[in-house]
Amino acid sequence: MASELMKPFEEKMEKTVAALMSDYATIRAGRANPHVLDKISVEYYGTPTPINQVGNITVPEARIIQIQPWDSSTLKLIEKAINASDLGINPNNDGKVIRLVFPELTEDRRKELTKEVKKKAENSKVAIRNIRRDAMDAFKKIEKKKEITEDELKDLEDKTQKLTDKFVADIDKKCDEKCKDILAV
Repeated sequence: MASELMKPFEEKMEKTVAALMSDYATIRAGRANPHVLDKISVEYYGTPTPINQVGNITVPEARIIQIQPWDSSTLKLIEKAINASDLGINPNNDGKVIRLVFPELTEDRRKELTKEVKKKAENSKVAIRNIRRDAMDAFKKIEKKKEITEDELKDLEDKTQKLTDKFVADIDKKCDEKCKDILAV
């Protein structure tokens, strides 16, 4: 029964870590990463469409992303969407493909990015702790209804704390890895 009660909260914690990892994928660490384009949409026939659905995205070199649209009429739209985003890179349009050349990160920019990574990690840890609090509250309500005993409540609280500690440690580990990746020249 305890595992059934814990399952929804564990799933929420897993989703929190997954969301953090997808956020980390959009932070560039000096190398060209096609995931930096994930949050950019193009107005394609009146519908906001992700860039990866209007063209082929490749990384021909370590610091270049190349976008080859399937419909050449979307070149200007893709260029406009990239300029409007907070990517901070000017697209080069040669009439057939768009190239994004990522400059080498400065030391100050690397430090800014590590601060951003740490802030996202801290927000995720707060979310994990909120899930823990919700779980504890839910377990206390069940105990008040006399559906579980006090001993079972203590057991659930211990398991919830251990689960929380595990996910917080995982977030710290992923944060450290991402910071090392960013600071590596």
